[in-house]
Amino acid sequence: MKSSHKSISTRSLHWFLVALLSITLTLTACSPTEQKNVEDIEYIFDDLGRLVAINGTPQRIISLAPSSTEILFALGLGEKVVGVTDYCNYPPEAQEKESIGGYTTPDEEKILALNPDLVLIARGTPIDVINSLDGMGLTVFCLQTTGLDDLLHDIRTVGEITNNEVEAQALTSELAARIQAVTSQTEGLEERPRVFHIIWNDPIWTVGSETFEDELIEKAGGVNIGHNSTGYCIISIEEVVARNPEVIIAPTSHGPGGEAIYEWAMNTTALNTTDARKNDRVYEIDGDLVQRPGPRLVKGLEWFAYFIHPEIFDEPEE
Repeated sequence: MKSSHKSISTRSLHWFLVALLSITLTLTACSPTEQKNVEDIEYIFDDLGRLVAINGTPQRIISLAPSSTEILFALGLGEKVVGVTDYCNYPPEAQEKESIGGYTTPDEEKILALNPDLVLIARGTPIDVINSLDGMGLTVFCLQTTGLDDLLHDIRTVGEITNNEVEAQALTSELAARIQAVTSQTEGLEERPRVFHIIWNDPIWTVGSETFEDELIEKAGGVNIGHNSTGYCIISIEEVVARNPEVIIAPTSHGPGGEAIYEWAMNTTALNTTDARKNDRVYEIDGDLVQRPGPRLVKGLEWFAYFIHPEIFDEPEE
């Protein structure tokens, strides 16, 4: 879990700002009317440890990840979003925004043409893309959310840099209460079913430690059969059978043959001997809820809790 972010006041960094301004004026030869008021600039560390200058309240924001897009819209900042990736499909209004390509291969010229005063980057964007955009003089802020605590932290940070702190506090308070509503019921459980979360079926991919899904399974009162591995990993069908999952959770997506992964998990004969199949405990979930570190990650936790412990939790509302 990352430590809380740090804001640096311009007063405490007066010497630094004077030096920075001197260098900037030397390099750009700005006239007095072109100079920016350094007293309006706030310096905040992003999740990569970069000290980012936020010059006033951003009015034109580009999001380079679906999770960042969902955070922005959840904070009521949709009107300020001028660009998103091809994969930003939630909320539906996000699809009406200008697309700048994928989050690993964005169209940098299009980004520059949209004239953003803030570009939000999330985990997965290559460092060379970050450095390139930064080199264009754009304000690039990186979020590297690794779990639920980080999610709340990053929502508050986005609220701070967009001057939407009240909205961010309200949203994080709601999300924290929903997380607590789940964990208060699962923390002391002795019976913790073995869970197999399949994300691809040819070859079979599952989730290990240091993934969002692994944390959700644990907080929802289950034991991830892939926990001893790290990250997203391949597992053999023989190993799945040997670990005998009591619950199988599959995404709504389709595998390489066009068959829904959920249907594969329901029908493949190799899984017939598992407790999950014997007891009809194979479930389907929208993969975006559990793979994107945005506000809907909490909804994913609620669904996992319902799947793993239906005797405790009601089906979540849509």
